[in-house]
Amino acid sequence: MSTVRSILTPAAVARLLLGWGAVLALALSGSLLEPPVTGPVLVTALTAIVGVVLVCAFGVVHEAEHLARRLGDPYGSLVLTLSIVVIEVILISAVMLGPGEHATIARDSVMAVSMIILNLVIGLALLVGGRRHGGLAPNRTGTSQYHAMLVVLVALAFAVPAVLGTGGAYTSGQAVPVVVVTVALYAFFLARQTGAQAGDFREVTPGVVPHEGTAARTGVRAVVAEHRTELLLRAGLLVATVLPIVLLSHDMAALLDDGLGRLRAPTALAGVLIAMIVFLPESITSVRAALAGEVQRVSNLCHGALVSTVGLTIPAVLVIGMLTGQTVVLAESPVNLLLLGVSLLLSVATFSAPRVTATHGAAHLAVFAVYAVAVMS
Repeated sequence: MSTVRSILTPAAVARLLLGWGAVLALALSGSLLEPPVTGPVLVTALTAIVGVVLVCAFGVVHEAEHLARRLGDPYGSLVLTLSIVVIEVILISAVMLGPGEHATIARDSVMAVSMIILNLVIGLALLVGGRRHGGLAPNRTGTSQYHAMLVVLVALAFAVPAVLGTGGAYTSGQAVPVVVVTVALYAFFLARQTGAQAGDFREVTPGVVPHEGTAARTGVRAVVAEHRTELLLRAGLLVATVLPIVLLSHDMAALLDDGLGRLRAPTALAGVLIAMIVFLPESITSVRAALAGEVQRVSNLCHGALVSTVGLTIPAVLVIGMLTGQTVVLAESPVNLLLLGVSLLLSVATFSAPRVTATHGAAHLAVFAVYAVAVMS
């Protein structure tokens, strides 16, 4: 009981009640918040949703850091990453299975996530971490594996269908091998990351005490066996706190579309804002890790999230497309392909350096600024 009380604190319970209460309130609102709504109602609803998301996000970060201390990296980061990514994949799949045409939802969502993670989150983390610590040394073997995965997965997702597919979409005969290759490659990477090569994803910076936890010393199986109750409760609480964030973010998509439409802003901006909110817990955790000097944890959170997003989303939507007969358009525009290529090249250059500095972070933020201009154009 003491373990349960230490985890289900009054603050944790309050966050859960607030998050799920907001989800229930939106569900019961019925047509009250269906566009178009009055300006004051729109602003009030969006402000309330963002406030709830922020409260829940800090709760997710709290549980993720406890798991990281207990499990160590890469296991601790994987719990947070996979929790958010799997829920996001489920919601994208649910939208595809719902009414209407959603041929480009996977492409638009994953593209927005890619640019946010590779440039905004990594850029901000490296900027603040570099300014505080001067320079940080990533585990270049681990980051190189992330980049190798991203080059292949992103090319299969966005570039190859532009030249191999029909109308920017894979045919059924092309989609099957793409799904098999993507799933097999991601599964192999995950097995190596959590098994024989787990050490490639731990901190190497002298003087930094990472979240190595008990697992780094005695093995993750022994830690899970010894602390099963605590780990299950914390993981369950993390997922239960993440889910309202994702549900609220997608529920407010219609409100954002309505508001941005009144401002005559580009419709793609709504997808970018939602992606930023969905990955807010991971963003906060990454910045805190950078401030603590844990640059490899920044890579584990950011690069790991993107590998999981592409590695899980693309196969899922392609399978749904084949089963339902829907067209899944994945090919990106030339400008987005260019910016994505620049982002990957910059990321490789950044994390292959002996020491990562604030200048690297500023370069990533500059690329995101250009992406924002492209979205607004």
